[in-house]
Amino acid sequence: MPELHFHNSYTRQKEKFESITPGYAGLYVCGPTVSGESHLGHARPYITFDVVQRYLKHLGYKVRYVRNITDAGHFEEEGREAVDKVDEKAKLERLEPMELVHKYTTLFHNGMRLFNCDDPAIEPTATGHIIEQITMIETIMEHGYAYEVNGSVYFDVKKYAEHHPYGKLSGRIIDDQLETTRDLDGQDEKRNKVDFALWKNAPPEHIMRWKSPWGEGFPGWHIECSAMSSKYLGETFDIHGGGMDLIFPHHESEIAQSTIAHGHPPVRYWMHNNMITINGKKMGKSYNNVIKLSELFSGNHPMLEQPYHPMVVRFYILQTHYRSTLDFSNEALQGSERAFRRLWEAYEVLQKLPTPPDTDAADLELDTQVTKWCNECDEFMCDDFNTAKVIANLFEIAPTINGIKGGTIPKNIISSQTYQLVRNTFKTFLEDILGMQPLQPPQSGKLDKVLSLLIEIRNDAKKRKDFATSDQIRNKLTETGVLLKDEKDGSVSYTVE
Repeated sequence: MPELHFHNSYTRQKEKFESITPGYAGLYVCGPTVSGESHLGHARPYITFDVVQRYLKHLGYKVRYVRNITDAGHFEEEGREAVDKVDEKAKLERLEPMELVHKYTTLFHNGMRLFNCDDPAIEPTATGHIIEQITMIETIMEHGYAYEVNGSVYFDVKKYAEHHPYGKLSGRIIDDQLETTRDLDGQDEKRNKVDFALWKNAPPEHIMRWKSPWGEGFPGWHIECSAMSSKYLGETFDIHGGGMDLIFPHHESEIAQSTIAHGHPPVRYWMHNNMITINGKKMGKSYNNVIKLSELFSGNHPMLEQPYHPMVVRFYILQTHYRSTLDFSNEALQGSERAFRRLWEAYEVLQKLPTPPDTDAADLELDTQVTKWCNECDEFMCDDFNTAKVIANLFEIAPTINGIKGGTIPKNIISSQTYQLVRNTFKTFLEDILGMQPLQPPQSGKLDKVLSLLIEIRNDAKKRKDFATSDQIRNKLTETGVLLKDEKDGSVSYTVE
């Protein structure tokens, strides 16, 4: 097994992964702000880091995967006018904040299940860790790097930058920040424009509020991740992941406040996935190009030509390296659907093919090449989690599988040992690591049973030579988008269009 290396966003170079505790890996990923429904842009980080934790487990690590839920405190720095996104949306939808949180957390979990993302080991919430956040803020204040004004507490970025490399993760220079950060017409009570809120005083109309040493208020956005990651992974842990849009200010602020609270940087390796764009533009409300997950799966959005299965979306994301920009288009998703169908069909054929006995008929050159394609999959994953190259190698193997099934290539063209290696490679990488599943409709367990029953009835009809009934079942299923395929071995497979 090759050594695992991946790109560290903090050092901007590829580094060998060495966990703090041998055999164990701690992974923290910033979860969603549940003030609204998750969209296509959210799919990429959670699918990306699902594969990361799957591969770490494949390498033998015992992984503690922590992914938070931001259900309070997410706001942009707007002085005393800061508005918590959850609080604001709750008022718009006329719901209690926790009612809103439950609604969108449930939708998020449903989406992750459809994408076949594993549940994290721990999923802490901001509202469930108010005490830990207050305690951390108090520690930062004791060290002299935070100050209180009118019941709000701010982190002193300028003082921090005098002694620490503020801006190293994002590449931002603090003097440029001081010049370009906009003035808020005297409303800003911060000492410096770049200071960020650790705690905000709650105005009378603010629904979500907690008691603190500085009066009733609510936490800032950045402090929650520092408090929860250190609680569940330790003051220094292995990997912190998230989308590149979180690098500044969120992750830069995490580094600063955790460094002061604990006396050292919090994370060994920072990982960031790139964005999904639409026609070259970042997905966002201002561009009116946000596609919610429910719209993606139903096709109910003006930018969509059809519904897209969650596995098609997952495959589409993993066909591109996680640090590369991924531009959405209907053509790209439809191409991914066709490609995934071909690859999964080859995998299903592979599972049914009998392993031939070893003979001298094996093509040594092809046998060696197929073995090489299989072995390279681990090399690619250990080289910055390159799922795109893994998928490319699986496609290289597929024509040999299909050729054997179709009879254009002899069954014993590769050795029995290579047969088993190919089976293990497809099972391990396509299913276990990439997390792919067959293209059946979401939540189709009952449908599978109904189709199996109809196929059984059709088979009985064929045995009785009742071809009228057999053809009727086949034709009616075709009309509903279920395509039956009679295999040479007498079995019947089906696909759902």
